[in-house]
Amino acid sequence: MLVIIGYIVVVASVFGGFALSGGHLASLFQPLELLMIGGAAAGAFFVGNNGKSIKATLGAIPGLFKGSRYTKDLYMELMSLLFDVLSKVRKEGLMSIEGDIDKPEDSPLFSKYPSVLEDHHIIEFMTDYLRLMVSGNMDAFQIENLMDNEIDTHHQEGHVPAHCIAKLGDGLPAFGIVAAVMGVVHTMESVGIPPSELGILIAKALVGTFLGILLAYGFVGPLASLLEQKLEESTKMYQCVKVTLLASLNGYAPALAVEFGRKVLYSTERPSFSELEEHIKKSKSK
Repeated sequence: MLVIIGYIVVVASVFGGFALSGGHLASLFQPLELLMIGGAAAGAFFVGNNGKSIKATLGAIPGLFKGSRYTKDLYMELMSLLFDVLSKVRKEGLMSIEGDIDKPEDSPLFSKYPSVLEDHHIIEFMTDYLRLMVSGNMDAFQIENLMDNEIDTHHQEGHVPAHCIAKLGDGLPAFGIVAAVMGVVHTMESVGIPPSELGILIAKALVGTFLGILLAYGFVGPLASLLEQKLEESTKMYQCVKVTLLASLNGYAPALAVEFGRKVLYSTERPSFSELEEHIKKSKSK
């Protein structure tokens, strides 16, 4: 929603200011200039990226127009789930969760938290390391190193769409210049026509530069920045799971282990100690 609002502000400010200064909006409507800029940018995008990068970028774009799913409520569900899992381990032993982590979608323990369960990436991350804990063949330092490597891989994969879109935005002003140069060439070959018609051709050529810059810095470039922010938010989920499980491995009680995880969250989404405690109590009563 904020992306749409931002685009409306950009369009209203640029085109509204132009109209208020006495400009004619119709002169800015140059579909052929858009065809040259957009077509060249799309072609360069496909040339400069492999199939996996293109698929990841196209898949990431729809999520940009939705609000962030990483809210305080989601984090409280995640930490309540971790508390329940670790409490079961403490009471019944590591082997007691083997069925839960093998098929989390069928587990009564995981099913209590549908918002977390629908994120199969974080569920896979959590169950994989719980499975390693059940095996008992790795110490906390080995698991921490493996977690760090996996989180780093997740971050690198998530950075691909942001990088692709940023590169696309960087190229748009240049393609705007290309469209403008083509317009100037057309103007120069029409030098024999009346000055009033020449002025129209020059105006059309300049629109190409204008559109390339506007699309780059008003529309495409900000999407790359937004993708980076969403990536950082998603990484916090993994860090919360990592810190909580490592605290449990080091012998801390479930309540303290979850507190470790709470502390790594951003302050804007981090629940207070009492909020999390109350949420866990409500979850236990269900």
